[in-house]
Amino acid sequence: MQMRITIYGTLGILLLSGGVTSLAQSGADTYKAKCAMCHAADGSGNTPAGKAMKANPFNSPDVVKMSDAELIAVVTDGKAKMPGYKGKLTDAQIKDVVAYIRTLQKK
Repeated sequence: MQMRITIYGTLGILLLSGGVTSLAQSGADTYKAKCAMCHAADGSGNTPAGKAMKANPFNSPDVVKMSDAELIAVVTDGKAKMPGYKGKLTDAQIKDVVAYIRTLQKK
């Protein structure tokens, strides 16, 4: 019985860690396809489009202090010159992109 619990627990951990990896990859893929042209691969906003639209770097204090809910709202509804992605991305994709943005802030 103890062996069965250990095996199921190990499998559960492996599945969860694989799920987190796939979520991060999903967010990265969506970011590269929809966001990087303005926000740059590193989130700096250092692209011609990002400079023209005055995209804030993700590591700026104003962006870092935003909650996930606030970032989700910006991606969903847009802000300033940034278009909203409501109806273009699913809620899950938007959450994955926000999670990926958080990883860019740590670099």
